[in-house]
Amino acid sequence: MRAARIWTGFWAWYERNYVLNIAFASALFLLQLAHLTWLGADPIATRLTDHSLFSLHGLLQYLIWFVDYSEIPALVAVSLVYVNELRQGFSWKALLFLVFLNSQWLHIFWITDGYVAGELGGSSASSLPGWLAWVAILIDYLELPVIFDTLKRLATAVRQRRLPSAPISERL
Repeated sequence: MRAARIWTGFWAWYERNYVLNIAFASALFLLQLAHLTWLGADPIATRLTDHSLFSLHGLLQYLIWFVDYSEIPALVAVSLVYVNELRQGFSWKALLFLVFLNSQWLHIFWITDGYVAGELGGSSASSLPGWLAWVAILIDYLELPVIFDTLKRLATAVRQRRLPSAPISERL
């Protein structure tokens, strides 16, 4: 009974603060674009062309690692967006996006960026097969449609909150 009350209270708070929640989730998710850019310009480019478009060292490398680890709160925050949608009624899109999002856990804890960069750069000492690096990349890029949808939801939520419909007398 108490757990149900807490659960109901959480979702009531979430709905009351939807714009804040979707903005937070979107901001965290936007950071992932920097990570995906690095992924395409360094390990993928190196594998495909034998040349990196840019290689990060020092502070920039640490910043990319920070961005990569910010993916964990981003996954939780954005998953809540789609869980909330499913609470209101079943949607294949919400379910598919939850699968896209939560496949990231495989990549984060098993097929890591270190493995991917090493494998694609030719310096991997792992016993994992090379094709898993490409699976990890696919998993990473599955975030793109979810990022787009999350940003679209943010724009819609902000527009609806800031531009309430005009009174009937003004619409005539």
